[in-house]
Amino acid sequence: MGLWVGAAYLSACVSMIPPSRLVEYMGQQAVTEPLAATTLPQTPIRAGLVLVSDTTTSDAAPALPDEALNRLAESLQQQINEFLPFKIETIIPAEGIRPGGEISQFRELGKKHGLDYLAVVVVSSTEQEYPLTVFLGWHSHSQPGLRRDNWSLIEVALVGVKSGRSLLCAEGRGWATLDRPMAPGINQWYPVIWRRLQDPNWRWWLPTYAGAPNTLRVIAMHEAAKRLVLNLQDAWIQKRQAELTPVRG
Repeated sequence: MGLWVGAAYLSACVSMIPPSRLVEYMGQQAVTEPLAATTLPQTPIRAGLVLVSDTTTSDAAPALPDEALNRLAESLQQQINEFLPFKIETIIPAEGIRPGGEISQFRELGKKHGLDYLAVVVVSSTEQEYPLTVFLGWHSHSQPGLRRDNWSLIEVALVGVKSGRSLLCAEGRGWATLDRPMAPGINQWYPVIWRRLQDPNWRWWLPTYAGAPNTLRVIAMHEAAKRLVLNLQDAWIQKRQAELTPVRG
């Protein structure tokens, strides 16, 4: 019953959990402007990347450790440089960046580091844990257990430092679950992390529960990163098409 309820809850809410946080850092207008409101430059874009980890909502999951956030930023830099027609030249710290601010705070940060463009990345996640029945040997014996769901969100905006405007926005979402029995000492099958919707047969076993929640968050966040890159590619193409439409008309 717990599995069915969890699946139904996910199906209904996956597009809303967690809610967008980018708007809290850049302002509403910066993330909702029409595609044709700004234009991408024809010259090569070389940008810095700043990653903001948001944990300000009441139901936010704990932030990833700094080492994991640094690896995520490096992974995004590599993927963007490989699959997008602009380059991330450097990763800079999110000095003084706060929610409730406007896009101007990123403009000032870009100027401080001598950059013309800034890829602003905001990462956030939400978790819930609930009881369910887990099985030993997958089906031969059942035990009371717990499932922890993590929904992760990565949002990006390409900011023109000189113009102080957002040129492009995209997001990627990821989901993973962590199952464990309530009884101690059952470590042959648990704890285990699943990517059920994306890859139902994929699973990751952990030696102990101690670091399992952080591993869950890392896996869900990297799933979000994969989708972000694909959606960013689509956003770039749509942006270029929107810019060309008046010319063709």
